[in-house]
Amino acid sequence: MKKLIASAAVAASMIAATTASAASRDSISVVGSSTVFPFSKVVAERFGKSTSFKTPTIESTGTGGGFKEFCKGTGVSTVDISNASRRIKQSEFDMCQKNGVKDIIEVLIGYDGIVLANSVKSKPFTLTRRDIFLALAKEVPAADGSEKLVENPYKTWKDVNPALPATKIEVLGPPPTSGTRDAFAELAMEGGCKTFPWIKAMKKKNKAKYKAICHIVREDGAYVEAGENDNLIVQKLNANPNALGIFGFSFLDQNLDKVQASKIDGQDPEFETIADGSYPVSRPLYFYVKKAHIGVIPGIAEYLTEFTSEKAWGEEGYLTDKGMIPLSDEKRKEIKTRVQNQVAMTGL
Repeated sequence: MKKLIASAAVAASMIAATTASAASRDSISVVGSSTVFPFSKVVAERFGKSTSFKTPTIESTGTGGGFKEFCKGTGVSTVDISNASRRIKQSEFDMCQKNGVKDIIEVLIGYDGIVLANSVKSKPFTLTRRDIFLALAKEVPAADGSEKLVENPYKTWKDVNPALPATKIEVLGPPPTSGTRDAFAELAMEGGCKTFPWIKAMKKKNKAKYKAICHIVREDGAYVEAGENDNLIVQKLNANPNALGIFGFSFLDQNLDKVQASKIDGQDPEFETIADGSYPVSRPLYFYVKKAHIGVIPGIAEYLTEFTSEKAWGEEGYLTDKGMIPLSDEKRKEIKTRVQNQVAMTGL
């Protein structure tokens, strides 16, 4: 009996300590996708200014890294929300379940579209993702068809593809710290990289080498890091009609009098083609929430309300200024209802 009482006392003290510890953390912890990072950051900043809650802490760890942290378990020592530039994988969902993260609320927030644009003073480009990879990768397959890599030798777009103009390859884009850069590397460059079967096969055997080949950008001046000021990129494109620039779809939409988008793999970047995924440099964006933390960590329910408000994720919301393509009215309503009711996933 004494042992039972002692065990009960220890359990009670552990629960009390956990509760006290949870109460001591008074801000939301968010990790994950670098692409979703700017969207969640602006929501967090507005949330911190407009409510009595502290501004959530947002960390850019990458989608996979975010899920690793998110799925470690529940409690104050673990994160509350994981941002993701793709849907959670079955293996990640299973890892969460195994570690006690049983009730997960999935929130599809919108879509991301990345464009490759040039000045309206020039002719628009029609590119494939293979063209983009060959033009911008640091190393590319040898032109003789052998399965070996060489330092990128291409100087003009015509060198890459005879159907393209004989203009110098010069692309103005964001730095490595940018989520747009990550998305562009993953969707556009990697999309072209894996059109080479022998490189694609490398992904299963040596993922690190595969990613290095597909994602690392050349450093010989063909790709110019122009910072994260899209206005500056547009100005430079007007000054140099032969150059191309990389930025989000919404910024293109706001500057159609100055710049025009390239067609990629036969698709123009438009609201509809980004929303339905047919434009190849687009993808759905998510975040995932631990239901067990709602009501324990202050502000999570209110943060979800802010993120799913029309002023944030609506067609005229402030997230569109950051490049996010909103969901349809019906989809937003459906997801908001699930969020309000804290409906957890039942599987994939």
